Amino acid sequence: MVEIRTRIQVSRKVYDIRTKGVLTLPFEYRVKSRHVAKLDSGETVAMALPRGEILRGGDLVVASDGRVFEVVALPEKLLHVECADAVALARAAYHLGNRHVAVQVGDGWLRIAYDHVLETMLKGLDAATSEIEAPFEPEAGAYGGGHHHHEGERTSGARIHEFGVPVKVAE
Repeated sequence: MVEIRTRIQVSRKVYDIRTKGVLTLPFEYRVKSRHVAKLDSGETVAMALPRGEILRGGDLVVASDGRVFEVVALPEKLLHVECADAVALARAAYHLGNRHVAVQVGDGWLRIAYDHVLETMLKGLDAATSEIEAPFEPEAGAYGGGHHHHEGERTSGARIHEFGVPVKVAE
């Protein structure tokens, strides 16, 4: 079984990198450094990434045999949150952060992994919630490293609560 130990740290805009397969994973498995996964082709691979590494949709990883695979964020059941104004949205974000919930931040909305208890709390804060299926790309936290994101993405670094030195990537 091949091992995946490295995330490519270069911009796809700079180099023409050919991929040999796709690795589709939910967020829960894109944050784990050690596990067994299956490529979309059905081939089993061993994930052995550095501790704290988070794979994002669109990332490229290298297998021990030299093949490059593209990571795809699997759509999953999320709670989409909107509020009447920016203050109410900030309040909702504060209460989610106070509970250490992974949150994806968008323009006028928040997304979290579906949780009926948090949904009840958010409704109590007058937030409008809806269940959706979408890739989950939450914020990496205040100390996240500098991670390359693709055009139009509005998320932060690649590490959650990891105090490593950020790696800057030329765009």
